[in-house]
Amino acid sequence: MQSTAVLAQGVGHLAVGYHGPPPWQWADLATSWTAEPVVLALCALLGGGYLLGLRRLARAGQRWQPTRTLNFFAGLLLWIWVTCSGIGVYERILFTDRAVQIVLLLMLVPLLIALGAPVSLLVEASAPPRRERILRALRSRPSKLLMFPAVSTALLMAPPWLLYFTPWYEKSLSSGTWNIGLHVSLVLLGLAYFWPRLQLDPVGHEYPHLVGLFITFAEVIFDAALGIVLIYGGHIMAEHYYATLGRPWGPSIAQDQTWGGNSLWVLGDLVGLPFLCALVRRMIVQGREETVAVDAALDAQYEAAAAAAVERGTAGSEGAPAEVGLRPWWLDDPNLKHRYGAEG
Repeated sequence: MQSTAVLAQGVGHLAVGYHGPPPWQWADLATSWTAEPVVLALCALLGGGYLLGLRRLARAGQRWQPTRTLNFFAGLLLWIWVTCSGIGVYERILFTDRAVQIVLLLMLVPLLIALGAPVSLLVEASAPPRRERILRALRSRPSKLLMFPAVSTALLMAPPWLLYFTPWYEKSLSSGTWNIGLHVSLVLLGLAYFWPRLQLDPVGHEYPHLVGLFITFAEVIFDAALGIVLIYGGHIMAEHYYATLGRPWGPSIAQDQTWGGNSLWVLGDLVGLPFLCALVRRMIVQGREETVAVDAALDAQYEAAAAAAVERGTAGSEGAPAEVGLRPWWLDDPNLKHRYGAEG
């Protein structure tokens, strides 16, 4: 009886010292809200700029894919939801909540924004002088360096490790400024990866899409490794902060980190699936476009050769020169001829 009374008294002291939100429930994802002014302002600015670009394209009679618009605004709405809904309310209370938020801000929000092709919209809606300046900046050396696969990949894989194993994580919990910086910087770092990998927007240098597939598999391994370290590493992240918080409900600090590590691992892999689908679809579409372009170029070359043969009076019975039909097609394919020394 005495031990029970002591325990109740201790819980009572914790409850008195705790000043956070009430116990978390699934309904909080839709019913609990907080304001994140910086994210709201950025989303309003980006959304307004996107709509202005669409208006200019419509006036010029140019067509814009509706799916791009849908993806872009879905990314902005998700950004707001991740920082202002129940996830934002409990982001500095539960380790699991913060882990889910990190995955969504780093991977899903920037993926959706990148699928909206905002830079392409900016280029097409700009006047020719401004358009040339933008393209020149994208072809600059700093842009090419930033979009180099190793660099852009490091910008995606390194932040979670640096976040959890540097003072950055605890500062994002205890400081409002650092917390806002986390909300914005993770999205920017994710964009630095998805922009050059999807190649929907103009890039400094195009790389094979297979590079993106290999990088995605490597990212899955890094997510798994980080999850395993958080679950089985035996080190409690920001233990002093969470202990001082005095949360009287929910899992223990260690159990919360275990759940968070599992969430980071599983959710990180699941969120990678939409990117794989988008990348494969992009590869198929681009392959079809290249096939059509190559076929058109070969047809034009064949017709030019046939016309030249007719002028020389060397055409066959069907008006086509014999030497054109004898030349293997792959020697004229711009994607293959360099392999056979036929570039000249």
